[in-house]
Parts: sequence; C-alpha cells; structure tokens
Amino acid sequence: MNTVGGDGAEVIYALRNDSKLSSKILNEIEKEGQNIRKYYQQRLPSNPSKDYYFIHRDTPNTEAIIIEYGFLDSPKDDINQLKNNYEDYAEAVVRAVMEYKGLNYVAPADSGYYTVQKGDSLWSIANKFGITVDDLKELNNLSSNILKVGQTLKVQKSEEIVPSDYLVYTVQAGDSLWSIANKYKTTVETLKKLNNLSGSTLQINQQLLIPKEEDLDIDVGESEQITYIVKSGDTLWKIANSYGVTVDEIKKANNLTSNALSINQELIIPAKNVTVEPEEDEDTGEIKYVVVKGDNLYSIANKYNVTVDEIKSANNLTSNLLNIGQILVIPGTKDYANYTVQKGDTLWNISNKYGITVNDLMKANNLNSTNLSIGQELIIPTK
Repeated sequence: MNTVGGDGAEVIYALRNDSKLSSKILNEIEKEGQNIRKYYQQRLPSNPSKDYYFIHRDTPNTEAIIIEYGFLDSPKDDINQLKNNYEDYAEAVVRAVMEYKGLNYVAPADSGYYTVQKGDSLWSIANKFGITVDDLKELNNLSSNILKVGQTLKVQKSEEIVPSDYLVYTVQAGDSLWSIANKYKTTVETLKKLNNLSGSTLQINQQLLIPKEEDLDIDVGESEQITYIVKSGDTLWKIANSYGVTVDEIKKANNLTSNALSINQELIIPAKNVTVEPEEDEDTGEIKYVVVKGDNLYSIANKYNVTVDEIKSANNLTSNLLNIGQILVIPGTKDYANYTVQKGDTLWNISNKYGITVNDLMKANNLNSTNLSIGQELIIPTK
C-alpha cells in the first residue's frame, strides 16, 4: 500500500528489467476500476547504478516488481476501493502475469471471468453464462466479435443485494425524483439519501431503492400546485423535465406568452399529491456527457481528469456498464459550461458567442451533424 496522499496504483520495476510486465499489470488493474498512476524505476541515491528498493537490489536474476495498489491516506476513492475491491485487484495481477508468461489463465470458479477456448464464439460464451452477446461485448468493451484463445472475458454482472425492506424501481423515460417519490408516497429527500444521490439527475434504466409503503409514516396531503423560484441557468424545458410536466402546461398555468424567464421569478408548477418540493442541484460546475459508441468509464474519466469512482458516485452507478445515449454527470469539470439550445440557435452562432470553433463545439458534444433541437443541452468548452 502507498502513502503520502496520492490516489491510484503504481508499479516499480528493477533497473535490470523492462516495463512490459508492469504495464500489463496496471492495465489489468485499471479494468477493475482502479485509477492508475505510473510504472517506473527508482535508483539508490548513494549509488545510482543500484536499485533503491532492496527487493530489487538483492534479488538478482529475477523479475521482481513492487505493486502499490493504492494510497491508505488517499483524499479520493482509494481507501474504499482497497477495502472493497482488493481481491479483484489481486486477481488482475494474476491475469497479467499469466498473459506476460504466455501461460493459460483459468479464472477461478464463480469469479465472473471466463478464459476463451479453441472453438469459442461470443454467442457460445454468452449462451453458456445466460447473457446476451451485447451484454458480453459491453462488459468487456469489445468493438468486434473477434476472440483470441486464452483471452479473459468478464461474463458476470455485479450482483446487487437488495434489503428486504425496499423495492427496486427502474427509471423510465420522463421520470423525475419528484414523480417517483409521489408515486410511492415518499419524499425526494428520502430517495436521494437512500440511493446516495448528490443531485436530481436520473438516467433511463437506472435502479433506485424505494422504501416499502408499509414502512412509511408520511402524511401525504393533496395540492393542486406548487411554487418554484427561477434560478440562474434555468429554462422552462429544464424545469418542466424536473417536475414531470410539459413546457406548455407550465406556460398555461402562469399565463406566459414566451419562454423567457427572469431570476427569482415565481412559477406555478401544476401537480397533484405534492408534499415536498424537489431539491435543486447547486451550481458545482459539473457538465453532462452523452455516451457514444466505444466509450467506457475509464476513457471518459481520463478525458475529464476525474476518477471512475467519482463518475459512478455522481451518477449512482452500481456497475461499469454504459449505454449509448446515456447521460453522465461529470463531477468537478469547471472547464466547461452548459448551454440549452434556444429557438433560432445554430452551432455557428453558439460557437461565435463563446469564442470557440464549430469543430470544438461538435467534438465536445460528440456531434456528427450540425442539427440542433430546442431544449438540447450542449457542453461549452471554456478553456
């Protein structure tokens, strides 16, 4: 284990060896969700021709390495990862060593991994483990159907243990925390606390724990409307989406003739059975990223210089699986701003407004065409 306040895994190898094994080890550890820092050599200050560490210096004719799986005083996520995932990291090293030595790796029983054998195909492996080919490709970030004998594949999704006192709800299109809380006669705050949510953003197919109704002691009153105070950055589309209503319903309830809003403006939100107004996300500088083909949590985290666990925590993800079109909140990305497309907007006038190029705007948002839709959320690079 490492110390002195860093975050992530490192490998130190001897002066007599090359970096091939160390590189493979860090690559396999990264597949298990740990951040990786570097692989390197370290010399003895009093004699730079010798290794710094005795395990390298005093073990000639071996390929000795030191693996530091993470920092015990990490300011980020290492502490929880080391506590919860140490067995996965250790098995990752075994896989790397076996591959490096050209030996046949056989995954432990019930490990969730499978070693490709001669004659295997994605279909036969998926069928063997009761999953789909698409699941298998997603689990392993595969972009083709080509397999190699001896290749190790993840074949099992993480199992979630659900307490018997709760229901599991799968988020549907149009859902909001408020509409789900209202449906199950609980509160937004209860849902956020129970599911470790830091904001109100939900993704389709996201699973939420819901307290069983018999365990609740909440007096749900009847109301025909609630009042919302407009904040900086709000749009009618954004507010309507948060409360599970339409823009036209809000405009009709407030006699609005346009979509223009002003800060501190009071809006009536038409609703029923409302007991708690949803908490609004604070302005944390976070952006939204739309998953595209080929993405995985590691590549996205690396792109925005955050950790995989920070993204998973911000989006309440329980596995590393992503869906094309899924929206991820990227925590702490202050080099970007959010922009909501208005009527008459084009990529050219938006890029001109922010002093960037159309290509920069398209690249940041993974756009393959210049078409925009009203209410669409765009990421604006600010540096």
